[in-house]
Amino acid sequence: MYLRKIISLFVSVWIAGTSLAQNKTEDLTQYVNPLIGTQEMGHVFPGACVPFGMVQLSPDTDTIPYDFEGKYTGTVYRYCAGYQHNDPTIVGFSHTHFSGTGHSDLGDFLIMPTTGKLQLNPGTADNPESGYRSRFSHDEETTVPGYYTVQLKDYDIKAELTTSEHVGFHQYTFPENDDSHIILDLTHGIYNYDGKVLWSQVWVQNDTLVTGYRITSGWARTNYLYFAMVFSKPIENFGCENHEDQVYKGFWRKIDQEHNFPEMGGRNLKTHFDFKTKDGEKIKVKFAISAVSTEGALKNLKAEVPHFDFEKVKTEAHQKWQNELGKITINASPEKKTAFYTSLYHTFINPVEYMDVDGQYRGIDHQIHKAEGFVNYSIFSLWDTYRALHPLLTLIQPKRTSDMINSMLAHYDQSVLGMLPVWSHFGNENWCMIGNHAVPVIVDAWINGIRGFDSQHALDACVSSATNKYYGNIPDYMKLGYVPYEKNATGSSMTLEYAYDDWTIAQLAKSIGKNDVAATFEKRAENWEILFNDKTGFVGAKDSKGNWKTPFDPLQTHDEGFIEGNAWNYSLYVPQDITSLIQKMGGNRCFSDHLDSLFTMYLPDKYFAETEDITREGLMGCYVHGNEPSHHVAYMYNWAGKPWKTQERIHEIITTKYLNKPDGLCGNDDCGQMSAWYIFSSLGFYPVCPGSGEYAIGSPSVKQGVIDLGDGKKLHVNANNLSDKNIYVKSLKLNGKPINRSIITNREIRNGGELVFEMSAKPNKKWATK
Repeated sequence: MYLRKIISLFVSVWIAGTSLAQNKTEDLTQYVNPLIGTQEMGHVFPGACVPFGMVQLSPDTDTIPYDFEGKYTGTVYRYCAGYQHNDPTIVGFSHTHFSGTGHSDLGDFLIMPTTGKLQLNPGTADNPESGYRSRFSHDEETTVPGYYTVQLKDYDIKAELTTSEHVGFHQYTFPENDDSHIILDLTHGIYNYDGKVLWSQVWVQNDTLVTGYRITSGWARTNYLYFAMVFSKPIENFGCENHEDQVYKGFWRKIDQEHNFPEMGGRNLKTHFDFKTKDGEKIKVKFAISAVSTEGALKNLKAEVPHFDFEKVKTEAHQKWQNELGKITINASPEKKTAFYTSLYHTFINPVEYMDVDGQYRGIDHQIHKAEGFVNYSIFSLWDTYRALHPLLTLIQPKRTSDMINSMLAHYDQSVLGMLPVWSHFGNENWCMIGNHAVPVIVDAWINGIRGFDSQHALDACVSSATNKYYGNIPDYMKLGYVPYEKNATGSSMTLEYAYDDWTIAQLAKSIGKNDVAATFEKRAENWEILFNDKTGFVGAKDSKGNWKTPFDPLQTHDEGFIEGNAWNYSLYVPQDITSLIQKMGGNRCFSDHLDSLFTMYLPDKYFAETEDITREGLMGCYVHGNEPSHHVAYMYNWAGKPWKTQERIHEIITTKYLNKPDGLCGNDDCGQMSAWYIFSSLGFYPVCPGSGEYAIGSPSVKQGVIDLGDGKKLHVNANNLSDKNIYVKSLKLNGKPINRSIITNREIRNGGELVFEMSAKPNKKWATK
């Protein structure tokens, strides 16, 4: 009998592997649409990059400022990634971008090719002729992973872009013209404002090599970026404009810096490089960046792109994407594959490798460090990505996960505050959002078997961050057990998130035998109960004296104690103790009814009018899938004994909130979190509580999937009888053994095997109800 089971398991795994064999050679990049989410809330850039590459070379379609007459414009929010699909013009191609964030920065080193009269102002969308921008058409625009091309109509120039990790490679096909230019605008940026550029410097080293740097103060308060730019053709002439109202000009005033002077500097610097071109002539530009020095940029250039073979770099970028996308292969319709692989593509954009090829990088202390034994990463949008992106990377990118954690620990070591990153990018802590969510990333990795970092060092860093007197009202939290609303308008959210983070610290401490630390943080993990109001059935807000905030509206997303959410959603944020939460809310039936109401009620616009990150497109009733705090909620029916309702909700979200069109994302992708939710949920399981070592079972939407876990281990996921109607889990087996619970553990799948769903058109109300 036992032998028969082994043979049956072997045969089923072999069949699954055979049916997906064609995917091993299939070009998976064909299913990626980088234009999904490039409008409104998607905030995704459509240009060229390689997986986790520091250079993300993409078109910017306007120059909307952050402020007008000292007031926030609001419109700039739509340009978090620099590109809007509905815009008719392109102002140029910059080398650094964020993917799907709800706030922004970067847009460094904008390059624009032009012909005719030299203009160093971008002009306006209404009057493109007033500047160097150009009209374009989506009919003449193509974007695939690692490559972007568009025709610049006003100049009849074909622009092509590809990249390596640190080098942006431009190829511009010019018409015949004695007045061709390549503009390098050092004033351009995303979320730009007067004074953001603290200084910029350019040196023309010879007739093909230009180096320089700029320092900006934006979301990253002090961002140093250096560059080395090499042309494939000698420069005929060059120059600059520096429209800077400067009282003191020193003895530089004696020099004409604007015409062929090889050293140019200023806070409002725009440079140009002039050529004569023949019809169809290609001018190639290699642009390497470094956070360390111009020498570092040159090292990156020579190591990654020592030649001028554009097609070679393009092919290499394609292959890098093919290799990474191949970590999960699926059997599904082309439409489903497009949604799936576009999402997987988004999860491999950030974090980025933030160091030079020799290992040097600029630390959080703005000193130059060298990464010894790890790759240093940056862009940690942790309030978002701890939920699903990092758990996904832990599963399929274990080496990168280890490196990312070592990067976080290096941040802690360099921080004068003794803090792990909160939301960090490009050698800066920007302090965006709340919580200590580097902590669950570290703990989840450790609990799920990732090694390669010092666990005691990690625990020390977690405890230091969780007890830090400088950050996020932690002294109040430690004294009272909660953050009072008069001390912080989002104090209830902070309390809930700290409590969860504390629970994860306890898991790490127990794992390495530090039981005294574990006991302290297990107790702190219960602090959510202090803000649960038994009379209302919601988590509320209290003042320092313990009085409930009144009046209190659980639907309001603004000034009720919560950030980017309301009490209806945030009251469900107790991932570490869902069972106790259900008991407080009246038991399984009452809790399930509460979830039903959440998904079916109507939330009037007035309740989120002042919250940029919540829009109608992301709502299902009052459930907000377009923003992160609710991403676990659909899975909570499992704990209330009604897993078939989880399956219904997951199916509805997957089919309505991830669409193949420019506004196909229902909210900010937030460095891949929205997409990671989709990847996990499509495969039938999700990490509701990172750090627990568990995944909640949902409803798979792919017939077959193979997850490459590394070291030759693969997890085969089969959904037998799956169809548009057969969305319910009739039964589940793991490696041939029936699973009658609505969770599986990382330990059960980390060595590979087979997870088999039997799907049905009718809910099985007896499966996994306990």
